[in-house]
Amino acid sequence: MRIKISILTLLIFLTSCYGSSQNRVIVNIPTAESESEYIWRTIQDIKFFEEQNYQVSLPEGSLISDLKIKSKLGKLANEDYERLKAFVRDSVYNKADYQKGYQKIEDELELINRMIDEISQSNFKWNFKKFSTYQVNLTLYGPGGSYNPDEGSVLIFTTTNGRFKNYDNPANTIIHEITHIGVEEAIINKYKVPHALKERIVDTFVFLNFNEYLPDYRVQDMGDKRTDQYLKTKEDLKDLDNFVKLITKQK
Repeated sequence: MRIKISILTLLIFLTSCYGSSQNRVIVNIPTAESESEYIWRTIQDIKFFEEQNYQVSLPEGSLISDLKIKSKLGKLANEDYERLKAFVRDSVYNKADYQKGYQKIEDELELINRMIDEISQSNFKWNFKKFSTYQVNLTLYGPGGSYNPDEGSVLIFTTTNGRFKNYDNPANTIIHEITHIGVEEAIINKYKVPHALKERIVDTFVFLNFNEYLPDYRVQDMGDKRTDQYLKTKEDLKDLDNFVKLITKQK
């Protein structure tokens, strides 16, 4: 009886430790310098964003207008970056502007961590790339969210009043980007998956895994829908590698 009680106690302890994984996601408010760097990269690519009809958020002011024009002409210089950094530091950046978005994500960390833990426990027949912690970085600028599969980081667009693009609940976007990180190497790069099919794969992965947690998550009505005939249940995701291999061989 004493041995049984000890084993039970150990199992409860391990389960509670695993369930309280609040450190799997770290939310970061940017510094003026890091926000300047992101604004600069956005301005460098402004021609592409406008051609693709992206809605891009940038600070207002004559300097930004001037830099956008110079970017389109291919005339940006190092001194322009220095001017931008001074402008952001002195006239734009306010740490308090990120607080509402930060708090909204913090309020969803328990849910986000639960979904990450479920992915970690899944028995896929392919390697979903995982990180012990994910960095979620906030920004007030640019075209929207993005991810870095090498660092396990996610960039999330928010507003000063704590709103997010596409969803009111930021957990939708964060788990979407974490899924991108997970499938990038083993699926997307391996089979040279084009953008439209990539988005369909990620959307379907999130929807099948977490529709009970994220009832407002939407599979985008766009792109390549060839995965639909193969990915109908959560169980199907175990063979995602084989399905994508089959699809990409089709002409």
